Amino acid sequence: MTPPSIHRVTTLDLKVQPWAWPFAQARRAEIDAHFAEAQRERPKLWNGRVLLGRSAAFEGERLSASYFETDFASFLAWRDWGFPDKGVFNGFGMGALLARDGAFVLGEMGHHTSNPGRVYFPSGTPDLDDIRGDVLDIADSVAREVEEETGLTPADYRPDAHWDCVFTGVAIAMMRILNVDMPGDALRARIESNLAMQEEPELAAIRLVRDSSDFTAAMPRFVTAFIEMHLSR
Repeated sequence: MTPPSIHRVTTLDLKVQPWAWPFAQARRAEIDAHFAEAQRERPKLWNGRVLLGRSAAFEGERLSASYFETDFASFLAWRDWGFPDKGVFNGFGMGALLARDGAFVLGEMGHHTSNPGRVYFPSGTPDLDDIRGDVLDIADSVAREVEEETGLTPADYRPDAHWDCVFTGVAIAMMRILNVDMPGDALRARIESNLAMQEEPELAAIRLVRDSSDFTAAMPRFVTAFIEMHLSR
């Protein structure tokens, strides 16, 4: 993984195009065996369709890239085996929920997920539900993940106009601050109330981080750690 770099952009130009991933084709039998073993450990894992990226380029305030469809088993093997194809990256959105008093809200992943015990901003590898025509809509992907994980809808927050993209070579976290007009403790209580109504919530706990009201200052400490955890088993 290359040293993380941070790029602030206002435009995401992410095209979805058909492409056969040589890694997934060449190592199909190994990938299937690896996923079967992962399912034995965590039966709730589902081999759905996800989107990974290629050919990322930062130009001024624009990030452009090409995305392709693959199965989650191939993504999981690529991640767990140390990213044998460095020409592919996991490019996903993150909703950085920021309370009125400067507290960031993060969630601890449940034991049944593919990253149990890890602590993140709401996020997820994009899938087919995030495609609009031939474009990947990361803003909608973030809104979906935030609602699924916390119960908050776009009516509950105000997104910043820009994205802070953390690039590590094999990953790009496209991060957007979502400003919520309530104190951190109240926001945590609201999310915990929503989780209590779910039979098997994706999040096991909600944490507040009060480090800095300046996201640019806070990001190197928080986000690069999240990226490394997101890309490790």
